[in-house]
Amino acid sequence: MASLRHLSMIVAAAATLIATTVSCATETGSKGSAPPSSTQGAGKPVTGGTLRLVGSGDVDHLDPTSAYYTVTNGIIRGYARQLFALRGVPAGTDTTKGFDLVADVAAELPTAENGGLSADKLTYTIKLRDGVQWDTQPPRQVTAGDFVRGFKRLCNPVAGAGAPGYYTSTIKGMAGYCDAYTAAFKKAKPTAQALAAFQNGHDIAGVQAKDDKTLVFTLNQPAGDFLNILSLNFSSAAPAEYDQYVPDDATFRQHVISDGPYKITSYVATKSIRLERNPAWKQESDPIRHQYVNAVEVKMGVAEPDAVQQQLEAGSADLAWDLPVPTSQIPRLKSGDPNFHIFPGAVTNPYLVFNLQSKNENGAMGKLKVRQAIEYAINKTAIAKIYGGADVAVPLHTAIPPGNIGYQEYNPYPTPNDQGDPAKCKQLLSEAGYPNGLTLIGAFRNAGNHPANFQSYSADLKACGITVKGLPVRQGDYYGAFLQNPSIAKDSKWDISAPGWVPDWYGNNGRATMQPLFQTNCNPGTSNYGCYSNPKVDDLMKQALAETDTAKATALWHQADQAVMADAVIVPFNNQNTPIYHSKRVQNALYLPAFQLYDITNLWLQPNTP
Repeated sequence: MASLRHLSMIVAAAATLIATTVSCATETGSKGSAPPSSTQGAGKPVTGGTLRLVGSGDVDHLDPTSAYYTVTNGIIRGYARQLFALRGVPAGTDTTKGFDLVADVAAELPTAENGGLSADKLTYTIKLRDGVQWDTQPPRQVTAGDFVRGFKRLCNPVAGAGAPGYYTSTIKGMAGYCDAYTAAFKKAKPTAQALAAFQNGHDIAGVQAKDDKTLVFTLNQPAGDFLNILSLNFSSAAPAEYDQYVPDDATFRQHVISDGPYKITSYVATKSIRLERNPAWKQESDPIRHQYVNAVEVKMGVAEPDAVQQQLEAGSADLAWDLPVPTSQIPRLKSGDPNFHIFPGAVTNPYLVFNLQSKNENGAMGKLKVRQAIEYAINKTAIAKIYGGADVAVPLHTAIPPGNIGYQEYNPYPTPNDQGDPAKCKQLLSEAGYPNGLTLIGAFRNAGNHPANFQSYSADLKACGITVKGLPVRQGDYYGAFLQNPSIAKDSKWDISAPGWVPDWYGNNGRATMQPLFQTNCNPGTSNYGCYSNPKVDDLMKQALAETDTAKATALWHQADQAVMADAVIVPFNNQNTPIYHSKRVQNALYLPAFQLYDITNLWLQPNTP
């Protein structure tokens, strides 16, 4: 089937990339700072017009420090820049070319030859590009100090970052700084003034501004994926004005400052976002983005994928914001519509996660045999059909999906044809002390395919004696306000839920597939939604991150995968490909594999097209 061919291609390409990633930083030089033309095959660029996105929910955060939702990342691309970045690829080309880093605010990729990487690979000296400016009055140069401020905001106790482990496990002094930040506000109220006072009064040993144009990072140990970490939106620079606001609160969201080609001119929670051209941005200072469209509008409140698809085909909207292509439309669209494409995936989406802190049903979610019973209950083939069948979704059995370092196919909870085994589920429930079943709370997003997904897995659980009470959560609140808020989990507001996970990068990416989801972390902003903690898993990941031999690192990541699945802390449902549709107006739609979205900063609109 087509999806399996795509997956085998991506696995092979990723394996090659894994083997070369560690050496890439020392061999690529500044070649990555000037990507090939992004307009290949798309005709002459056209400027003007408003790009219209429509969908259901809101962002998780507008603050780049905290945002961890793919659709949010899609617009952050327009207003927040990082030292390094990924570039989009045209449909029909090798998607793995979108895995390669290029210099963004950094003037070049650091190498041993240009003095950017020390011989022991522990020190990165990064020069900043000229002409990158904040949209302030008057415009002001983005400095190394602004990046230092951004890193100091990562562990704030209000919103936090979704994957702080990326930073605390790599950067010298970062773990101690974050621990001190958390401790300082266990009792103190985190006002904007108090947060800024802590940040400005404490330093991170491994993040220093040598001067306004030079950043120096010192690592705990060599990390072949460190530049990938610096490419994430968490690593964005932060202007001094951000000290005036509590991270990502309502006031902050009205005062976001841009250093990208677009700036936020209007944000109405749950209703709309509008970005317009940033007059402080200069094309010559930005090697990967453009300013083709005049504005980008996001309209929220349309919860049905079919309604969005109708708007896209009618030309009244251009891109879907947060909803998928309707499953029922995929057979028609794939038969030849040039505006429809299916991109290969290497993701865990969706998967069932257990709230290990829940006290419901005598702490059932904390009991291994209950979780193992649920592993056997799920009909993964039925869930795949919800998303479009084998062209789009393939049943998944492992914590690490295909196409990522450490993946090795095995099936610890096999069922006939991946269709579930109610009898095995009932047996384990009885052994766990629940012979008459139990009742759980299942939180689900109230839009897109998520209600159908909930209905499917709750019916599977009903078949073996588990009643699931549905808790609909607004799409835009699901991650930032709900799952990533550990106090909600501790209050037993949910027992099971079905999020999705897209690795933040590909290649040498064990840190991006396992660490955010399974490393001990129950702080605000965590992606370890159920607060899972296993010292053995933490230690295996620590060993894997320190291992410079690719084969040995791969084996360690696989061992971590096996330990996670033995603990049955998630039920992997599918590895999904990504179907995307755009209106006829959209030209030069470049796909960003790590975002599963088109790059809004590189497309343009064809005039006089309905």
